[in-house]
Amino acid sequence: MAEERVERRLAAILAADVVGYSRLMGANEEGTLAELKRHRRELVDPKISEHRGRIVKTTGDGMLVEFVSVVDAVRCAVDIQREMTGRNAEVPPDRRIEFRIGLNVGDIIIDDKDIYGDGVNIAARLEALAEPGGICVSRVVRDQVRDKLDFSFEDMGEQQVKNIARPVRTHRVMLGATVVKPSSAPAAADPPRACSSRNRRSPCCPSPT
Repeated sequence: MAEERVERRLAAILAADVVGYSRLMGANEEGTLAELKRHRRELVDPKISEHRGRIVKTTGDGMLVEFVSVVDAVRCAVDIQREMTGRNAEVPPDRRIEFRIGLNVGDIIIDDKDIYGDGVNIAARLEALAEPGGICVSRVVRDQVRDKLDFSFEDMGEQQVKNIARPVRTHRVMLGATVVKPSSAPAAADPPRACSSRNRRSPCCPSPT
């Protein structure tokens, strides 16, 4: 009997989640859900579409997105994080909805509409290493885009992450001082902080209504 062929392809994978989601929900469940859906509807989902991404799945407070182009994936992540900084400028720190984002390029397995494999797992681990409002990428992402985009990267060294045999060379995207607000007015970004190494699962955002 012939073995069933597994469908694979190379892709750029974005994993994101909301920082402190359980705390936010505990403090104001309905308000948190409403704000998260608003950010999805007005910013996150349109940016993913603009940069030709495909939302693979959303559950809870995070999402998994596939891109054909790693350049598009990085541009999308930077656009989202910069505009979220502007959206949070007038929000008290304990009520802010902030995302962590991890990006990787790798071989993935396609099963119906879902994706699996080390390429996906590494993206999720990189997301867990990112600071609130930050983006952590693998070395292959940095190498693919550093001569194509005007973003600089901070080398975070090799990180040993859960369920991945080899250490992952990690870089942080330096978002710079310019923040794009919804009104398009410039504002200063928070000063950069080093990524903290924490192993966390990567849950996903609720779909907007």
